[in-house]
Amino acid sequence: MKWAAGKTDAGEMLWGVVDGDMLHPRAGLGSEVSTGAPIRMSQLTPMPPVRPGKFIGLWNNFKAAAEKNGLETPSYPLYFLKADSSLAGHGAKVEIPQSAGRVVFEGELGIVIGQTCKNATLDEAEAAILGYTCVNDFTSLDVLNADPSFPQWTRSKSFDGFGVVGPVIDTDVDWRGLTIQVMVNGRERQSYAAADMIMPPAQIVSQLSQGMTLNPGDLIACGTSLGARPVKPGMEVEVVIEGIGSVAVTMTAPAE
Repeated sequence: MKWAAGKTDAGEMLWGVVDGDMLHPRAGLGSEVSTGAPIRMSQLTPMPPVRPGKFIGLWNNFKAAAEKNGLETPSYPLYFLKADSSLAGHGAKVEIPQSAGRVVFEGELGIVIGQTCKNATLDEAEAAILGYTCVNDFTSLDVLNADPSFPQWTRSKSFDGFGVVGPVIDTDVDWRGLTIQVMVNGRERQSYAAADMIMPPAQIVSQLSQGMTLNPGDLIACGTSLGARPVKPGMEVEVVIEGIGSVAVTMTAPAE
C-alpha cells in the first residue's frame, strides 16, 4: 500500500491511499475511513506524505562511510532533530540562503512510525513501522562547523526546504533490497545499498524508543553513506529509491 498527500487548487490538503493514478482520501495517515471520492494525482500539487511531530536524522549509520572516515561503530543511534518547517515535497523549490554557505545533499531512506512506541522490543518496533519513504537531508556544512565548541546539527539541517520527503510512504517494501540513489541534473551522484546500515530500522526504532516516545507520523531518516556532494542554485536534485519512487526539488538562489 502507498500513502500520499496533495493539495487541491482550492488549497485543501488531502491524505490517502494511491491506487494507480488515483488518490483515495482517508481521514488520516493509516486510517481506513474514507473522506471523499477518489481524485487524480495529476490534479493535486504533491506534498510530503507525512507531517512529522518529530523529524529525526541519524549520523554514522553506514558501514562503508564509517570505514572510510575512520569512525567507530556506535552502540546507540547518533541523532539530531530537524525543524518541521524544513519539510518540502516533490517539485518544491529549495532556496540556499546566503547564510547557509556550502550545502550538500544527503539521500536517505526514511522510516515512518505508525503506532505509539515506548521501550519497544525489536518485534514491537518492527510492528510500529508504518512504512518507508525517500528523504533528502540537505545540510549546511559551513553552519555545522562554524563554532568549534558546538557542532550545530539542528541549525545546519533546519533551513526551510532542507528536509525533502516523498513522494509516498510504501507499507509493503522490504528495506533490505533497496538502493538509495541521488541524481543531480539527471546524473547519478550517489548510490548505496540500504543493507549496509549499521543499525537496521527495527533496531533504530527500538533503541530510540528507550529514550523518547515515538508517535504516529514521526519520521526517522536512516542516515546517508558515501557520495554526498555540494549543490548550487539551478540544480535539480532527485532522490530515487526503486520500489518507493523519486522525489525531486530544484535549488534556487535567495530572492533579491
